[in-house]
Amino acid sequence: MPELPEVETVVRDLRAELVGRRFLSAWVSQPGVLRFPSPAEFVAALPGQRIAAVERRGKYILCALDGGEQVVVHLGMTGHLRVVNAADEVVKHTHLRVGLDDGRELRFDDARRFGRLMLGPRALLEERRLLPALGVEPLSDDFTPAHLDAVMRRTRRTLKAALLDQSVIAGLGNIYVDEACHLAGIRPTRRAHRLTRRERLALHGAIRSVLLKAIANRGTTVDDYRDLWNAEGSHQEELRVYGRGGEPCLACGAVLRHLVVAGRTTVYCPACQR
Repeated sequence: MPELPEVETVVRDLRAELVGRRFLSAWVSQPGVLRFPSPAEFVAALPGQRIAAVERRGKYILCALDGGEQVVVHLGMTGHLRVVNAADEVVKHTHLRVGLDDGRELRFDDARRFGRLMLGPRALLEERRLLPALGVEPLSDDFTPAHLDAVMRRTRRTLKAALLDQSVIAGLGNIYVDEACHLAGIRPTRRAHRLTRRERLALHGAIRSVLLKAIANRGTTVDDYRDLWNAEGSHQEELRVYGRGGEPCLACGAVLRHLVVAGRTTVYCPACQR
């Protein structure tokens, strides 16, 4: 599933291509991906609307329209947004096509259909819990060492479970939690409230570091992720532990261990991570 760096990459590309453009038309072939309002209302509401801004919140893409509503997109596991020429071949599993005023189309395809799109005022989407309550953005000024210290102290869950909780820190997923824990030298199986102050400080820096590096590399492609132009990211070439269970640690050479933590396959180094 795309995590913060992948979604941020798509958002930056969308911002450059869509802000100031108008939607002229919309077609839907798989109504199930349109979660709110009804598919008919969703499609009817888009033509004539101008895109005022494109932002990211956690793993959600938010396109603000000049009428006060927002198109909210969650890519799910296999969802892709693409901006293409209107004459380009429609690929399999394309569920939504939106015509733009420059002759191109914004298309959404999703093989497994776990992605979803919503339209409405942000307050209404939040009130109906279609856009969930999300925690602090880990690249924002609000994500301070003191903030991380406080949230880790008040939970007895494993570190992995605490960091995956989107209501605590928005945007982290399996890839970057494992990578940040390795960089910080902390096992993801540790209980969050038992981390020392020095460990929490190291974790704070590691989270920021791995996210910023992954964004610079335009995300990690290990399964289906592609950017707006259908290109893979390159950060998979720099992963230290994720997906490498049973292989040697790139830092010390010890065999990386893997197990299930918080329902997710987790990889760590028994030597580097205390």
